[in-house]
Amino acid sequence: MRTVILIPALVALAACQKADNQPGPGGVTVGEAKALDEAAEMIEDQRLTRDDLPQPSAPPAAPLPAKPAS
Repeated sequence: MRTVILIPALVALAACQKADNQPGPGGVTVGEAKALDEAAEMIEDQRLTRDDLPQPSAPPAAPLPAKPAS
């Protein structure tokens, strides 16, 4: 008996969500907005501080002189 009531309730809840191809915020679809949010989270999780960056062992080379116009 519980199963008979539970299945339609779950179907009704699933129908309440927007489809991935429906318009979302900022002129992108709902699916694109989700993907952008996930990508932003991944970038924020991997953000490096200055101390994490490798330090160069030698000073950078001098720039090459410009070629004169012929």
